[in-house]
Amino acid sequence: MPNAVIVGSQWGDEGKAKVIDYLTERSDIIIRFQGGANAGHTVIVDGKKFVFHLVPSGLMYPGKVCIVGNGVVFDAEQFLCEVDELNDSGISVKYRLFVSNLAHLVLPYHKAQDNASEASMGKGKIGTTGRGIGPAYADKANRCGIRAGDLVDWDIFVSKFKQMFATKKQLVEKFYNTEFALNETEILDTYKKIRERMLPFIIDTATYLYTATQNKKGLLFEGAQGTFLDIDHGTYPFVTSSNTISGSACSGCGVGPTVIDHVIGITKTYTTRVGNGPFPTELNDAIGEQLRKDGGEFGATTGRPRRCGWFDSVMIRKAIQLNGITRLALTKLDVFNNLDEIKICTHYEINGKKTDQYPSTLHELEKAVPIYESLDGWKSDISGCKKMSDLPSKALAYYNRLLKLCYDVPALILSVGPDRTQTIEITPLD
Repeated sequence: MPNAVIVGSQWGDEGKAKVIDYLTERSDIIIRFQGGANAGHTVIVDGKKFVFHLVPSGLMYPGKVCIVGNGVVFDAEQFLCEVDELNDSGISVKYRLFVSNLAHLVLPYHKAQDNASEASMGKGKIGTTGRGIGPAYADKANRCGIRAGDLVDWDIFVSKFKQMFATKKQLVEKFYNTEFALNETEILDTYKKIRERMLPFIIDTATYLYTATQNKKGLLFEGAQGTFLDIDHGTYPFVTSSNTISGSACSGCGVGPTVIDHVIGITKTYTTRVGNGPFPTELNDAIGEQLRKDGGEFGATTGRPRRCGWFDSVMIRKAIQLNGITRLALTKLDVFNNLDEIKICTHYEINGKKTDQYPSTLHELEKAVPIYESLDGWKSDISGCKKMSDLPSKALAYYNRLLKLCYDVPALILSVGPDRTQTIEITPLD
């Protein structure tokens, strides 16, 4: 299979894990390139649900190699919990799972700082998951972070940890005026045990991937979150702390851009968002509640209910531009099974003017009023459809109109249910 990057084209939770699971069969190596344990990927196999926060979901396939790249902020405790769950389920990760020696560690003091910072913001809260992601990326940018490779030499790790622990303690207690309820000795004792388990996983992944490309291995780059949570191009400041768009696959793994053949934009056929921030097509009514209920829209990481709204083609057109998307993977069409009417946002009205362009500033987006087209619902269960010709004509009409509004970018697949078997193949990668 050609080398491909998977990105979410909305605010995350688009169904990336299912599409990654689908494409893994055709790839050799699957790589996470950004984010951290704030991302939750859910995969359902033979009725059993697996939720991954750090481990690439490609491990569900025997013989596939999975890598956590240098662009990820890495929570070793969470990682080992996921490894244990896989081993307990009979899925071996030995010689199939590696972590970049350059990945920055998320440590307990990052989580303490994250929670203290969020609590101090009052009504201006970003809505973080409290997993320490932002503080870990901040330490990386400030050149004071601790990397996975530092675990190799225990004395180096201890020295760096003690220095940062003292700094974080002072920050939380003095600046945020919050109790710093962490014990340095206990954490070091825990990480000494973690170190012993982590050493077999930590390698120079950039060199590993270069060798793989020379040997014509198929690479699948697994993004987390979504385009509009990107720290530069998203709805700033209501964003994550990393670059989520396709361009960060290269810097987050240590590969060159010529390695990438395709960019696949995972796109839910309606829109959801977790946490605060503008959401033009949000439905604060019974239909929004029905989408949440029928779509199971509760965060895999936090359990928080997701905000739900109609499909926003203005948003997706911008995502296509930002990522260079060559295929769309459309998910959750089956969630509309019981609706009489379905709407698509085609344009915005901002300050009385109609536009098909996504605003670049938060204050403009907050003023955006969606302009809708209405289509008839199909009022039937499509979860058993195996090919496009099985779909009701009204479901096909919705699908065709959606693509037309999205620059006619071809669809790779259409998902009509949560299981990997509930996937209609449309336009394969060439």
